[in-house]
Amino acid sequence: MLRDDALDALPQFAELPAASRRRLAARGAERRWAAGETLFAAGTPSRGLFVVLEGRVRVLRAAGRAHVVHSEGPGGTLGEVPLFAGGAYPATAVADEPTRCAVFPREAVLAAVAEDSAVALLFLGRLSRRVRDLVDRLDRATTLSVAGRVAAWMLERRARAGEPFTLGLTQERLAEELGTVREVVVRTLRELRAAGAIEAAGRGRYRIRDEARLRELAGDR
Repeated sequence: MLRDDALDALPQFAELPAASRRRLAARGAERRWAAGETLFAAGTPSRGLFVVLEGRVRVLRAAGRAHVVHSEGPGGTLGEVPLFAGGAYPATAVADEPTRCAVFPREAVLAAVAEDSAVALLFLGRLSRRVRDLVDRLDRATTLSVAGRVAAWMLERRARAGEPFTLGLTQERLAEELGTVREVVVRTLRELRAAGAIEAAGRGRYRIRDEARLRELAGDR
């Protein structure tokens, strides 16, 4: 069972009136996954709508190699496509870390949407932001080289964590995030070090030495 206040702490659900959050929570159940476990696999039937309560989930599309479609932390939603449009899951969701979700059967979600326009607007807003993020991701993949994508990632990591900073992901996971393979990420990092744009700071950490060069590669001049 799901606690009636399970959605209260999620910023994305703050726009819902408290009564709406509680009515929605009453229709869900709580599930847990260990890091590396699959929540749902591409090609399998819908199991409902997932709302991340704790942890992080990557949604991957495998077409020769894995690409990250989107990642969701607390408040993120998963599984909307087959729930609203029918068919099977178009991608696979994997827990990046121990993860706890609220799971809502399709009938429960449709009933909540029919009863409460605020719930309908919440899910429409989530889907709209997802489309915008996917368009941005596609733009980066088609207009930036891998070096540009790595440069943009490192600039963002420094902005968040200061220096020295880590990549925040394993090299393999970063390759999936950037739409390439680990070997290309390793080669790109080596080339950026050789060019003097970055330097290794030990234990998987980096410092930026030539910010202008990274910004040029990332298309931010």
